[in-house]
Amino acid sequence: MTKPRTTRKKRANGVESRQRILDATVEIAGERGYEGTSIAAVSAACGLPASSIYWHFKDKDDLIAAVIERSFDTWLAAVDLPAEETGTPLERVTALAGNVAKSLVDAPDFLRLGLMLALERRPAEPRGRTVFLQVRDIARAKIAEMAEALVPGLDEESVQTLTTYAVAGADGLFVQREINGDAVDLVAMFELHAESVYEAATRMAARSKG
Repeated sequence: MTKPRTTRKKRANGVESRQRILDATVEIAGERGYEGTSIAAVSAACGLPASSIYWHFKDKDDLIAAVIERSFDTWLAAVDLPAEETGTPLERVTALAGNVAKSLVDAPDFLRLGLMLALERRPAEPRGRTVFLQVRDIARAKIAEMAEALVPGLDEESVQTLTTYAVAGADGLFVQREINGDAVDLVAMFELHAESVYEAATRMAARSKG
């Protein structure tokens, strides 16, 4: 009778340890960047031995990739277009942008670390960079899908242009907040960006029809 309970306890402890390791990695990587992050530093920060970290993760790169994946999952959960009955297409996309910005304030790790890795060129590409580029493709596909749903009449080229513009603008606003901190109201900036993207989309759709 005690064996299942013991197994559940071990599993729960394993999940808790994994979260502690990831939280410590976020802290270290945020302060020191990819190069300055080490298993030894993470071990010291989370209070778990290096052997425990290696039990969960193959190496530092695997650890960074897991941080990006966890943070992206948190972000993705916020990226849902409000229902039609909640307002006009512009109101819906603006509300969505505000939710995305809030999620980035709460869980910025995947974008912060991912951009850091994406801008670096290494002889052997880190798995974290590969994971980041993969999750960005998921985000781009979701944005493209929303553009087509909100603004009927857009051709494929316009959708891709708008998606690139939307992602690039979001990246820039996020970096601006990383530089200037709370002086940048990320929610307000994202809402303004969403309005600009939507206005551009309606103009493109009108030209396509014309």
